[in-house]
Amino acid sequence: MSQTKVYKNTKAEKAIRESYDALLKMWGTDIEERDISGQYGTTHVIETGDRNKPPLVLFHGVGDDAALMWVYNAEELGRHFHIFAVDTIGGPGKSVPGEGYDKSFDDAVWITEILDKLGLDKVFMAGVSNGAYLTQMYMIQHPKRVIKGVSMAGVPVKTSGSGKKAAMKAMMKVFLPEALFPTDKNVRKLIRKMTGSHYSAFTDNEIVFQHFKQLMTGFRRSAMMNHKVLGFTEEEIFSLSDRLLCIVGKKDPFIMLGGAQLEEELKRYPLRVEFMEDAGHGINHEKAHEVNALIIEFFGARSTGLL
Repeated sequence: MSQTKVYKNTKAEKAIRESYDALLKMWGTDIEERDISGQYGTTHVIETGDRNKPPLVLFHGVGDDAALMWVYNAEELGRHFHIFAVDTIGGPGKSVPGEGYDKSFDDAVWITEILDKLGLDKVFMAGVSNGAYLTQMYMIQHPKRVIKGVSMAGVPVKTSGSGKKAAMKAMMKVFLPEALFPTDKNVRKLIRKMTGSHYSAFTDNEIVFQHFKQLMTGFRRSAMMNHKVLGFTEEEIFSLSDRLLCIVGKKDPFIMLGGAQLEEELKRYPLRVEFMEDAGHGINHEKAHEVNALIIEFFGARSTGLL
């Protein structure tokens, strides 16, 4: 698969990459952009933060990229961590899928390659939405390589066939019909559906808004089809005890689908879960200061001796 298949056309790719670079200038940090070659192609990584602090690997969600995802988090988190923000291969951003990126793709193998080639043995890890899943999955499959993890807008629950169908229905309910006709008006309506009252984090910053819109109009979501979401067993979820913090918004439309039933389900597991009032799926944008503080505190200084 070539990079051109990630985007609908070269014009869309050019526009997205230009606004990607504009977003990086908003981070407020010194950055180094790195390209990591592996069996699945080239993975783009944004390196920033204090190189004398412990490593923090960050994963974004489906349909967005590292430049957009961490625009309101990188500066503060970078004071406490050596950050490696990954562009998911097959997603928008600057990662380039290669010939090996096919149905045999394995997220855990891909992440291990990245860590190995960056020379990272043990890391902190965090992600939003699909990035939350990647964090949970990797903590379960490679527990010795992740000290602690933070999941935002995503919780580790058992996944069944019916659960996947419910998630797909929720996705359609949230994104349709606005995603079919992504005018400025419809994109703003979609943002309002996905967030709490702090939607201005997306709508009032023109660079953020235009990049979000460009991703909706120019990215081929089918390019992510090789990523598989695996179900977790109860034993696997219990293995995350004391090592995983989940931060979720009470107005997240995907979390609301589970409602009180989801909250009760989560109580069965020894996980720390922080529900934020008036926050939606873009929780780390909507509540950036609060989310940053929770991440820093959870990974914090005293329990690991690393900060």
